[in-house]
Amino acid sequence: MTTPATPMDTVTLERRIAARPETVFGFLTDRDKWLSWMGGDGTFSFEPGGPYRTRITGENVASGSFLTVDPPERLVLTWGWEGAGTPLAPGSTRLEITLEPALEPALEPTPAGTVLHLLHTGLPTSEACEAHAEFWQHYVDRLSLRAEGGDPGPDPWTRRPTG
Repeated sequence: MTTPATPMDTVTLERRIAARPETVFGFLTDRDKWLSWMGGDGTFSFEPGGPYRTRITGENVASGSFLTVDPPERLVLTWGWEGAGTPLAPGSTRLEITLEPALEPALEPTPAGTVLHLLHTGLPTSEACEAHAEFWQHYVDRLSLRAEGGDPGPDPWTRRPTG
């Protein structure tokens, strides 16, 4: 059986995190926890239809709205960048994050952590896909470290352009 190829407008990422889904979900739906792994400041309304706006790096601001908030399993939001000339207008793409318990094979059904699945769709170009694949890898690394109880320290990308 052949696995279907990822569409050209899509970024996918899967990560195992040594923390329970409830813990990881908290870092996705609490302003201060969110900003501990991504962004310098922001406003969030973590409910379906609720808007968000967060300064990610330097002058780069991401904004959109939450579509689904289903604790502790699923978060869906629109995503885009503010500013003239960006190929991703605010809310023009879709980001879906699902969390599932990772089971330790010898100890099933005892949860051993979380498997995070990230799906970012609607990206307009292959360059946007490449840039967002790198972007999400960087920030999921930081999220994983925070959820596992670590401190990723200051974000080295705070002055790096994105988009």
